[in-house]
Amino acid sequence: MEGFNHSRVSEFVLLGLTDSPELQIFFNVMFFVFYLMTMLGNCLILFTILSTPHLHSPMYFLLSNLSLIDMCLSSFATPKMIMDFFAQRKTISFEGCISQIFLLHLFTGTEIVLLISMSFDRYIAICKPLHYSTIISQRVCVGLVVTSWMVGFLHTMSQLAFILYLPFCGPNVIDSFFCDLPLVIQLSCIDIYVLGVFMISTSGVIALISFLLLLTSYIIVLVTIKDHSSIGSSKAFSTCTAHFIVVLMFFGPCIFIYVWPFTNFLVDKVLSVFYTIFTPFLNPLIYTLRNQEVKTAVMKKLSNQYLYLGKRTPRYPVQ
Repeated sequence: MEGFNHSRVSEFVLLGLTDSPELQIFFNVMFFVFYLMTMLGNCLILFTILSTPHLHSPMYFLLSNLSLIDMCLSSFATPKMIMDFFAQRKTISFEGCISQIFLLHLFTGTEIVLLISMSFDRYIAICKPLHYSTIISQRVCVGLVVTSWMVGFLHTMSQLAFILYLPFCGPNVIDSFFCDLPLVIQLSCIDIYVLGVFMISTSGVIALISFLLLLTSYIIVLVTIKDHSSIGSSKAFSTCTAHFIVVLMFFGPCIFIYVWPFTNFLVDKVLSVFYTIFTPFLNPLIYTLRNQEVKTAVMKKLSNQYLYLGKRTPRYPVQ
């Protein structure tokens, strides 16, 4: 890292979400509960899908990868934020700050492409059901997931290639609970406003275009569903609506923060909490646990584990 950046700044100071001791205790408990439930929920979904043969289908393969990305996205900054609530001075090393930027853009870029892949999967399943097995094969799904990670990696490397060569000689205070590109660039010793706006806005434009693609696909699906008045169509409408709400919660903050960078609004902190903490928590609830097949498989796994632990020991007749 030293070979890339000859800065005199060895660490950054994070101001966090609030200075109030009472609010810090409240946020600490709340975010710890959210983080714990996010990790447990996504781990349970991953274990259930991987260990249940009839769930080894393209749709559930994509859902399992979404759970994996959500676990990563909720872990790149949340554990440190929770621990920082107990610290008088919240600091992060220069290398740690760059790592957070790398991981944030890797996981968000990957999730954006994966959400588009999942909307394409639902579009084919609802609008072209007879051709679903031909178009959405296991091989295609693996290709979509690999493409998602590749796009995420290329995106984050393009961001790092820009920031690693900037000199940082002070100040070193970041008004947030984690390092993000718009906040760190402002601390550079040289004036890169125009270039910085262009680089950061690129992320916002990508998010905006991706959101419009998703919006278009969901509109097509909902129009197709509207032409059918069956119970199954009503269920599909409810599912698509719930999916779109989660997509809006994920893309909305990203678009707002990156399309208009360098705006020191308190709302930026709130929006950052949404796509780093709340969205990974809601995704398993909306995308997976609303599915009857997954709910049945999860309950079966929990029931078997309950019996295995001996809390419901079966009674056998005495020989």
